[in-house]
Amino acid sequence: MIALALLFAVLGAFSNALGTAFQRKAAATVPRGGGLRLLRDLVRRPAWAIGIAGVTGAAVFQALALVNGPMAFVQPLFILELPFALLLAVPLMGRRLPAAAWWAIATVVAGLALLLAAAAPAGTRDQAAMDRWIPVLACTLGAMAAAVALTRSSTSPLLRAAVLAAGAAIGNALTAALMKSATGHLTDGGLPAFLTAWQTYGFALTGIAALLLLENALQAGPLVASQPALTIGDAAVSLLLGVVLFEETIRTGWWLLPQAAGALLILWGVLRLTRVVPRLADIVR
Repeated sequence: MIALALLFAVLGAFSNALGTAFQRKAAATVPRGGGLRLLRDLVRRPAWAIGIAGVTGAAVFQALALVNGPMAFVQPLFILELPFALLLAVPLMGRRLPAAAWWAIATVVAGLALLLAAAAPAGTRDQAAMDRWIPVLACTLGAMAAAVALTRSSTSPLLRAAVLAAGAAIGNALTAALMKSATGHLTDGGLPAFLTAWQTYGFALTGIAALLLLENALQAGPLVASQPALTIGDAAVSLLLGVVLFEETIRTGWWLLPQAAGALLILWGVLRLTRVVPRLADIVR
């Protein structure tokens, strides 16, 4: 089961990288704006449609991964999206990756392997009681709303991009939790149970909200501000939700030291990647 979860999560990260690359291309071709106006302009761009197809495929792979493994294991694997995006996009420009970028990619992969090996996430539940869902929904949705409110009063592109990306990361993590619960209903009770579960409509709505936050983050400021918040935030919040909602377990005690070391390696690698290739968002234009 863990092997299948690993396979589907990696495929999901790859598909998401492909989709995100084309979303960035589309976002760069529309006038600056926000909210539904931005979405209306994007749907007219073929690149955005390709991007959505990639993201949709990623959602299918993500659902399959969540069915086969704990959320605290599956979601951090989507950190691989950034290295995949780089490896996919650079050849389109007819360029070669500098040595520093290869080292940064290796660091991200090594950090992720260390983190997951040390944490050893485990758990088999895919449902949670409402007394767990209510505070989680209040905190995550409140944080997403706060991100939007904060950026409305800020003129700093760096802050706006980072805060909106953090809001998108929280939305992605919440969407994954709702998706895990909804697919659990599908597995246990078939299509009728899936269509009558509130989590099914919940993950659709939160997924759209996270997508809007992501599109606005990509327009608001440079990749160096948005990508670390998006990449690290999604993994961290997902791991927390797995523990809080589905009672998944991770190793504690001295195991926290290699977990922290792995997280620092990931952070360093992501920051290096966003600096080594500062125009990653332009690669597929």
